[in-house]
Amino acid sequence: MEIPHSENILEINGVGENILAGILAEMGDISRFDDVKEIQKLSGMGLVACSSGKHKGQTKISHKGRKRLRYWLFQATKSAVAHAVEFKQLHAYYTTRSMNPLKKMQSLVVIACKILRVIYTILNTGMKYDPERMLRDIRYPQCNTVQAAA
Repeated sequence: MEIPHSENILEINGVGENILAGILAEMGDISRFDDVKEIQKLSGMGLVACSSGKHKGQTKISHKGRKRLRYWLFQATKSAVAHAVEFKQLHAYYTTRSMNPLKKMQSLVVIACKILRVIYTILNTGMKYDPERMLRDIRYPQCNTVQAAA
């Protein structure tokens, strides 16, 4: 609770004091990171492509980095999807969208990265957590319907 703006992060339903303490302890001082992608890489959630020559494999998370940070982010994600309405909606969208639906674990990894971006933004700017704004920032693909000229 001594860390500035940590009370704003606790407004996320499902992210409790223990989970937040684990994330902040593993992440360390937020001011040493220039971008949230550096923290994502530190946690081992950076995406890597498994390809060689003409072979194009699947894209997976790297698993390099701090496994305890990855653990705490995953705990925060499971709890947020279970308790927060906005993260339930996001999980349902990712797993049931018509174009490129994600599997359950893939969706949880994407949401964990989203929670990490939310935490980073709150700690850097000091703004309050706003679930409507978080959902507004998601880019949903528009269905382009082609109408025939009559």
